[in-house]
Amino acid sequence: MPDTPKATQTIPLFPLNAVLFPEGPLPLRIFEPRYLDMVSDCLRRDTGIGVILIAEGSETGPPAQTHQVGTLCHISYWNRRSDGLLGVTMMGDQRFRVLDQRLSPGGWLEGEVEMLPNEPAQSLPDEFNPLAELLERIIGQLDPPFTTMKKRLEDACWVSARLTELLPLDLRRKQALLELDNPLQRLAVINESLHELEMR
Repeated sequence: MPDTPKATQTIPLFPLNAVLFPEGPLPLRIFEPRYLDMVSDCLRRDTGIGVILIAEGSETGPPAQTHQVGTLCHISYWNRRSDGLLGVTMMGDQRFRVLDQRLSPGGWLEGEVEMLPNEPAQSLPDEFNPLAELLERIIGQLDPPFTTMKKRLEDACWVSARLTELLPLDLRRKQALLELDNPLQRLAVINESLHELEMR
């Protein structure tokens, strides 16, 4: 029998120099008119936004070229700041793969995407306990929304995702880690990266 086609949906894309996983928070200050309009539209219609890493270009100016895998997010908090900017906190929900993209009438990118399944929780092997301890120390030095997250330091998926987001790794390596489907393999790469950075 032929494979059943995967369902696709169209979402607004937010190209950034950041990699976000499901369950990860991302505080942003937004000032570009097109993205202010995009966020307002998403808040009004209660729809998600696809955060995706820039492959070529910049966060401002002409629409950037993006990688193919990103994370659909919802806006968990927003406020008008005293400096006139819009402060929002995005919260990752589910990874997606871009099949096609185009410029919306509002000037932001839209992508036709297929959603990728979220990784189930997986027990953290003892060999990676030092990574969980490192993550706990890092989060302890941050401000909300990071310090108010529900921590799951015994879950290899959660630990590998948060470390990828928070460690000072090359963005292309972070993207490669986002595209991995195996949290233990992701942790092994992070371990190797830490030795390279001489952070341990």
